[in-house]
Amino acid sequence: MRYLGSQHGAALVTALMLTALSLVIAVALLTMVTTGIQTSASQKRYRSSLSAARGAVDLFTQELMPRLFQAETSVGNLEHEFSGIELHVNLDTCLRQKLTLAPGSWTGCSAAQASSDPAAAPDVTFRLAGPPAAQGFTVSTKIVDTVPGNTDRSGYDLLDAAGAVAAQDEVVRPQHVPAMYHLAVQGSRDGQTRERARLSVLYAY
Repeated sequence: MRYLGSQHGAALVTALMLTALSLVIAVALLTMVTTGIQTSASQKRYRSSLSAARGAVDLFTQELMPRLFQAETSVGNLEHEFSGIELHVNLDTCLRQKLTLAPGSWTGCSAAQASSDPAAAPDVTFRLAGPPAAQGFTVSTKIVDTVPGNTDRSGYDLLDAAGAVAAQDEVVRPQHVPAMYHLAVQGSRDGQTRERARLSVLYAY
């Protein structure tokens, strides 16, 4: 029997092992870089949709809600005033009940209107333009719960020119209990089902 004592193949095996190890490290680095890029892009898309949803909260609570409480408010006038954002207000019996009554009294609302999904039969929708060469955002807002209070919704200012209430001091005024509204808001980029953000807001009026 004859034993082979040659070790000429050891260098080749070592080189192959080092090459394989280098390939594994390179693939791992590429995977980490690709995952980081995808995560950063996803966060950027989410922040854009989230900013659009936050803008909807400000518009609805500060601009639209005080106007909707007034009986003489016309949907046509509102939509014309905010025509630059393609505002659409579904001012029907359901929305008027949502503004003043608890959910148990929303007899004029369908199942979709009373649901907590802001994209299903929203009360207010509008569009925001995106950056150049990019699609805009569609924002939907809906009242999903109401706790009535005793807030004055007339829209009249009780203060005179000097900043004092025009009433006698002996008049007893009830304690202010604000109306509480639970709002569901969704901002989504047009044509992109994955790029959207939702907010759940508790607003005291």
